[in-house]
Amino acid sequence: MANEEYGDFEETKEEVNIQGNVQPNQEMVARVRLPRKDEFIGRVLQRLGGNRMEVGCSDGKTRNGRVPGRFKRSMWLRPGDFVLVKPWPDDNEKAEIIYQYNSNSVNQLRKRGMLNWLKDKF
Repeated sequence: MANEEYGDFEETKEEVNIQGNVQPNQEMVARVRLPRKDEFIGRVLQRLGGNRMEVGCSDGKTRNGRVPGRFKRSMWLRPGDFVLVKPWPDDNEKAEIIYQYNSNSVNQLRKRGMLNWLKDKF
């Protein structure tokens, strides 16, 4: 149950020295949240006010994203941030923003080629 709630994670490695800096040739374990079925990686394009924003998704669509109430206080989003969205079942033009990627996770997604859609679309 807990695994389904948080999604699929894949481990990669990077090495961190004593000062906390990442070494390019050495490795340490890092986990990245991957999209599941009916989920897309998106990029916040514009804030629309309140808890709504325009999100460009990896499937090429632009959706009206909404931050659910349980994430309102913990998720501060700005244009350019990468998020994980889940489209509404009855309206494909709207979506829930369910996860925000930090900068390390975005770098890992780039290394895996999961953000190649950005070059073509946005």
